[in-house]
Amino acid sequence: MPFLPQVVVPSPLPPVAHWFVCGENEVLLRREGVGGVAQLPTLDELTGLDPADAQMVGLLDGVSCLSLHWPRGSAVPQGFEFVGLRGLWARLDETLFGIAGRANQLAHFASTHRFCGRCGAPTTRDAADRSIRCPACAMVNYPRISPAIITLVRRGDEALLANSGRFPVAFFSTLAGFSEVGESLEETLVREVHEEVGVRVDNVRYFGSQPWPFPHSLMIGFTADWVSGEVVPDGKEIKEARFFRADALPRIPPRASIARRLIDAWVKDVTGHETSGP
Repeated sequence: MPFLPQVVVPSPLPPVAHWFVCGENEVLLRREGVGGVAQLPTLDELTGLDPADAQMVGLLDGVSCLSLHWPRGSAVPQGFEFVGLRGLWARLDETLFGIAGRANQLAHFASTHRFCGRCGAPTTRDAADRSIRCPACAMVNYPRISPAIITLVRRGDEALLANSGRFPVAFFSTLAGFSEVGESLEETLVREVHEEVGVRVDNVRYFGSQPWPFPHSLMIGFTADWVSGEVVPDGKEIKEARFFRADALPRIPPRASIARRLIDAWVKDVTGHETSGP
C-alpha cells in the first residue's frame, strides 16, 4: 500500500506507529539498527515529550506516521542519535526518507508558530487541517512552502555546473534560487542565473519538482539554453562555475536530489548512457 497523507491524529494513539522526532533538520534514530536497518523510536522511549503535541503525517501500509518536535537543548535518549536529513538517505529507504522530510517540515512549522505573528497570543492547532490559528485575533497560518527554481543550463553538448563552496566535500551542481515577490518561476530562473554566473538564458523548459525539506522548500526543476555572456561567478552564492562535457564531469550531487536527476537526464540525452557513481 502506498503512503497516504493524513491530517487527523488518531485517538487514542495507536500502540504501533512510526514516530518521526525532529530537531533542526534532523531525525531521531536508534544508534544501532537491527540487521543494518535504521530504527525509529517507540512512544515509550520518548520520555519528556508530550504525545498530545504529535502531528499526523500519514499512513504507511496502514501504520500511522506521526511527527513530534524535539525541544532544543533536551537530552537525547540513551542509545539514540539525531541524524541530519541528508544523512538519512543512507539510513532509510526512499519511502521513509520522503516521510521524514514531511515530518520535519511539520515539526518546524509547529515550533515556529507557537505564538501569533500579528498579536503575540498563544496559538492552537486546528484538528481537521494543517493550519495553526490564533484564538485572539483569528489569524490563520498554514505550513510555509518556499518555491525555488533549479536549472541545468545547456550550451550545445555542454552543461553549466557550479560549486557553491558551502559543503565539506566540494561538488558541482546545477544553479538554484528562491522566487521573489511578484516573479514567475521563469523570471526567477533568468534573474538567478544572471546574478550568480553572469550569463543570459532563454528557452526555459519544465523538468520536474521535488520537495526539499530544509526546512520547507519546493524545488521546481527546469532546463534552459545559454544565449550570451561569459561565466563569471558572483563570489557570494557561487565560488566556481564553468561548462562541462558529459564525458568529463566533476564530482556531482548524490542521486537523492533533483539536481542529480537534471544532470543524469542531460548525460543520457547527449551520450545515450547513464551516469556512474552514487
